[in-house]
Amino acid sequence: MNKSVVTNVLSAVCVLVGYGINSAILLNVGLFALSGAITNWLAVYMLFEKVPGLYGSGVVPSRFEEFKLGIHHLMMKQFFTTENIDRFLSEKEGINQIDLAPVIEKLDLEPSFDALVNTVAQSSFGGMLSMFGGTAALMPLKASFIEKMKASLIDMAQSDQFHALLKEELEQPDVMADLQLKIANIVQQRLNELTPQMVKQIVQEMIQTHLGWLVVWGGVFGGLIGLVAALFQG
Repeated sequence: MNKSVVTNVLSAVCVLVGYGINSAILLNVGLFALSGAITNWLAVYMLFEKVPGLYGSGVVPSRFEEFKLGIHHLMMKQFFTTENIDRFLSEKEGINQIDLAPVIEKLDLEPSFDALVNTVAQSSFGGMLSMFGGTAALMPLKASFIEKMKASLIDMAQSDQFHALLKEELEQPDVMADLQLKIANIVQQRLNELTPQMVKQIVQEMIQTHLGWLVVWGGVFGGLIGLVAALFQG
């Protein structure tokens, strides 16, 4: 059961029992505990929900734009800085983590095969090729050509020489600036997809469990204050 609900129920039970058995101490403990628990529960609730007439409530959804701006600033100023990108590229493990194999596998290499066939047909071998059925005779080789070409490209993309050339190119000042700009645009595009409701849910999921303890401790300290007040009254 929810910690906040349990705390409020136990506090209410103390109030009822204290009133029923005419115990001033138990009644005071229950009232103060219920007051502390409900106050803290309302404070937690007001973080996420707008309550009419209560200024400052619904602070998370109302600060929606500031929340997005804060995330963008965090991503670009703390993670994707020029220094961090350069450090990543300077580490051998970093540049080796760039795996181009999935990209190469998706490449359409049919135009490359067609260009090769046209080149052969227009060369001095064209006449000889026509004796064996023309360019149509080369079509059965297309699948094998594409498969072996992709394998060769993947091997090349995984070589140390290629990684060194890629690192050298990426570390160019204009390339680095363009890379940062592209990253900033991607981050901004994703943030633009957020809605106030989504932001509220994200924050709630992160801290709701911990905020529940505020209600628990509000009830505990409220009960202790009530106990001290009842003892002084007695």
